[in-house]
Amino acid sequence: MVHVSATPVLALRGVSKRFGAVQALTDVELEVHAGEVVALVGDNGAGKSTLVKTIAGVHPIDEGVIEWDGKAVQINKPHDAQNLGIATVYQDLALCDNIDVVGNLYLGRELRRRGVLDEVEMERRSRELLDTLSIRIPSVRIPIASLSGGQRQVVAIARSMLGEPKLVILDEPTAALGVEQTAQVLDLVERLRERGHAVILISHNMADVKAVADKVAVLRLGRNNGVFEVKSTSQEEIISAITGATDNAVTRRAARTNGEIKK
Repeated sequence: MVHVSATPVLALRGVSKRFGAVQALTDVELEVHAGEVVALVGDNGAGKSTLVKTIAGVHPIDEGVIEWDGKAVQINKPHDAQNLGIATVYQDLALCDNIDVVGNLYLGRELRRRGVLDEVEMERRSRELLDTLSIRIPSVRIPIASLSGGQRQVVAIARSMLGEPKLVILDEPTAALGVEQTAQVLDLVERLRERGHAVILISHNMADVKAVADKVAVLRLGRNNGVFEVKSTSQEEIISAITGATDNAVTRRAARTNGEIKK
């Protein structure tokens, strides 16, 4: 049984973001607790990527509050997010195909001893990290180009764990992967939860969402369109919220607040 913290690790309160005349996010609310996987879903253009980039510090928010462990914080650049303990694995992975696994894990944060790269220690720590996450790859010294898509994905996730983050954001981690590779990545997501990390999972695959997520937060046209408990919600209800063909408690309350529903 995974313990879920009472105070959310991350909470967004009324977050809005505008790009010129385009209102990308409007009054978005989101909570993620330690030991919890929250799937962020929505149609193309719903605002998922923009929301993730506001959390990761790529796009500072225009309005609203971001809370970290119950305290309001400012995230104006990626370094701010990293210092808090937020790690983001984007869909393009940003791996170097011609460098081995160890080199990719420690790219930009190489260990040195007396001014020289400490290859032995980096390899030892790499093996230890991969073993801890139960990641199986042929060797930590083979080039990334030799790995399968699923193996590349888990290496990218493992790299994000070097800084001991409290929140891990995964952007479409199973896109374009086969069945076996997808299972490997989903197993890793579950292990992150078991280790007490908060996880935000962006996905279009409802089967993946139902398999590993505890909650599903739906965005539609840059606004919240429901937060659902996975165990008690059908796939059809979630899809209805994504497409807008829904009438749930969240949308009804919002409409009443805006005066669209008359008693």
